Amino acid sequence: KSTNRNPRSTVGTVTEIYDHFRLLYARIGIPHCPNCGKEISRQSVDQMVDQVMLLPEGSRIQVLAPVVRGKKGRHEKALERAQRAGYVRVRIDGILHDLSEEITLDKNIKHDIEIVIDRLVVRPDITRRLTDSIESALALTEGLLQGEIVERAGEKTEGEGEAAETGKRVGKARTADRNILQFSQSFACPDCGISIPEIEPRSFSFNNPFGACPECAGIGYKMEFDPQLIIPNPKLSINEGAIAVLGWQSCMQSGSFSNAVLVALAKRFKFSLDTPYEELPQKVQDLLMYGTDVSVDVHYTGQRGSGVYPVAFEGLIQNTERRYRETFSEASKQQYEEFMQITPCKACGGRRLRPESLAVTVGGLNIHEMTCMSIGALREFLQKLELTSTQQMIGQQVLKEIRARVNFLMDVGLDYLTLARATGTLSGGEAQRIRLATQIGSGLVGVCYILDEPSIGLHQRDNDKLLRTLKNLRDMWNTVIVVEHDEDTMRAADYIIDIGEGAGIHGGRVIAQGTAKEIMKVKESVTGQYLSGKKRIPVPATRRKPSGYLTVKGAAVNNLKHIDVKIPLGIMTVVTGVSGSGKSSLVNEILYKRLAKELNHARIIPGAHDDILGMEQLDKVINIDQSPIGRTPRSNPATYTGVFDMIRDLFAGTQDAKARGYSKGRFSFNVKGGRCEACSGDGIIKIEMHFLPDVY
Repeated sequence: KSTNRNPRSTVGTVTEIYDHFRLLYARIGIPHCPNCGKEISRQSVDQMVDQVMLLPEGSRIQVLAPVVRGKKGRHEKALERAQRAGYVRVRIDGILHDLSEEITLDKNIKHDIEIVIDRLVVRPDITRRLTDSIESALALTEGLLQGEIVERAGEKTEGEGEAAETGKRVGKARTADRNILQFSQSFACPDCGISIPEIEPRSFSFNNPFGACPECAGIGYKMEFDPQLIIPNPKLSINEGAIAVLGWQSCMQSGSFSNAVLVALAKRFKFSLDTPYEELPQKVQDLLMYGTDVSVDVHYTGQRGSGVYPVAFEGLIQNTERRYRETFSEASKQQYEEFMQITPCKACGGRRLRPESLAVTVGGLNIHEMTCMSIGALREFLQKLELTSTQQMIGQQVLKEIRARVNFLMDVGLDYLTLARATGTLSGGEAQRIRLATQIGSGLVGVCYILDEPSIGLHQRDNDKLLRTLKNLRDMWNTVIVVEHDEDTMRAADYIIDIGEGAGIHGGRVIAQGTAKEIMKVKESVTGQYLSGKKRIPVPATRRKPSGYLTVKGAAVNNLKHIDVKIPLGIMTVVTGVSGSGKSSLVNEILYKRLAKELNHARIIPGAHDDILGMEQLDKVINIDQSPIGRTPRSNPATYTGVFDMIRDLFAGTQDAKARGYSKGRFSFNVKGGRCEACSGDGIIKIEMHFLPDVY
C-alpha cells in the first residue's frame, strides 16, 4: 500500500510518535514568552506570598494591580471602578495620584495604570493581610500582579511622599527598576503582557485550530507564483516571449494594452524589450516582477480611440495573483497553478504551529526542533535528556513509549529520516518499513499480518533489517503471511507455498509447499529450481558500449553533497545504493525535472545543481513511476495503450458502419451515442445508501 499523500501527514503522525510528543510537551513542557523568550510560569497565591516573605524583614513594599497596560485612551471607567471599590491611590505612567483628585489623561498616548492595593512592611505577622491584598489585586486584573519594593531593610531610598512630589522626575524609571516583582496566575509574560492559553496536547497539533499556524492552517507552506516559472527561459527577451505566464502572451503584439504598458515602462526606466531578460539590470527585473508606485504614461489605441493613461505598474506577480483570485473558472485556476511553486509560510517559516506552541520547550528544544532531528540523533538526545524529578515522574511513561517507537524505526533502517518529513516524499520501501515499525510499536498479539511484496525498493542491506522486523512480529505470537519473490525472504521463511505454473490461465495451482529445502526437491517448481541453483539468470558475457554521456554537475538536493555524475546513454544503467543515499533525488528531482523542462518544455523547477551537459543528444524524456495508471473506472489496458483507438477505427471502417453512417465515436463507451446511457459507459450503476455503504 502506498503512503498517504495528504500534505498534513508526516512520519511522526503515521507512526503515532508525534501524538506521544504532544502529550509530553503538554505535561512537562516549559512555556516561554513568544515575544521576548523569557520563561513564564503560573503561580498560586501561596507561591506569591512565599516569594514576598523571602524579602529581608523590615522591607517596605506596595502591592499594585496593573489594570491598564500600554493602552491608549482616557480610561475614565477604570479609574471610576477603582474609586468605587474604595481604593485611594493610583499610579499612572509611574506617577502617583490620589483618586479623589480630578485625573484627565491624553487619549492619544499609551498609558500604564496601577491601583495601589496595599502598602506593607515585611514582618512575620503580615501573611494574612498580604494574602488578602494579593487576592484583591488578582481579582481586578485577571491574574496579574505587581509588587514594588519601596525600600529594602537597611537601604535608604526616596520616601513615598517625596516620590509623589517629584513624580514628574521619577516618570517611568521606577517601573523598570530592579525593585519590581511581577507575578501571574495564568501563563502570561509580565514584561510583554502576552498571555498564552492553557497548554493541552491539542496546542501542539498542526491539524487542530488551537495549535495550527493561523496563516497556513498548519500545512507549513503556501502556493505562490514563482518568478522562475513566470519567466522559464531568461535567455529570451520580452519581445521574444520571455513572459510565459497566462494573460501576458499578447505582450509581444504591438497594439495590445500589455505591450503598451511594457513599452511605457521601458521608455520611463530606460531599458530595451529586445534585451535578453537575464541581461537586464536587477532593478529592472525587480520592477517587472514586483511593480512600481511610479505612474507611467501609457499610449494606447483601442476600439474607443486613442488616449494616454497614467498606470502604476503592479508587477507580474501581483497582477497574476489578482487574476488567479478573480477567475471563476476551475480550468483557468489549474492553468495558473502551473506557474506556482510551494514556498514556506512566511508567518511560521514552515514550522506549522502557533508562536505560543513553539515557545514551549523540553530539554531546551521546542516540538518542531525535536521532530526535525534525524531518528538517530533523536534517540541519542532522548537517552541524554535531563529532567527535574517532577518532570521525570510525570513524563516517565510517555518517554518510555517514545523511546521504544524510535528504536523500532532504527531497527528497520530509517535512522536518517526525521519525524517532520512529509509521507508524500517517502519512497515505496521507506513507506512499507514505517508501517511495519508502527505495527511493532502497537505490540499486538495473535494478529494475522498480510504483507504484499514488502521488499519493493529495498537494498539488500535493508532487506536484512526488514526480515529481522518480520521475525520480531512473528516472535510476538503473530502470524505473518508474505507475498514475495525475494530469495532472502523465501530462505528466511518457516513455510513456503509455491503457486504456478505460469501466469493467467496457466496458473492457479499449488505446485509445492514446505520449507525452502523441501521446495528445492520438487521438479515442477520453477521457484525451487532457482533456489537450488539449477536455473539461474546468466550474467552477460559482453556489455554494450555507451553512445555518449549525460554529466550532472554539482547535484545538491536533500542528501546529495554537490556531486558530479556521468550517466551513459544508449544502454541500460542502474542507479543503486542503500535507502536514503540520494538515488531518487538525483534521478527524479534533478535529472528528470531538468530534462523535462529543457526537452518537453514542462513547467517544473529542477532540484539544486550547477548544470547538465550532453542534453542535446536526447529529444525527449519519459518518466515511468509507481503512481497508479488510469484513474477513471472506464480506463482499461486497451484504452491506456491506445489499441482501442485502432479497434474503433476498424469497426468504423466496416461496410455496415459506413451504410449506417457510424463514426468511430459510435464504438466508444466514453461519449454519448456510443455508450450505454443507463450507466454512462461505466458498466455498473452506483446507488447511494447514505449511512450504509454504496451499492453497485
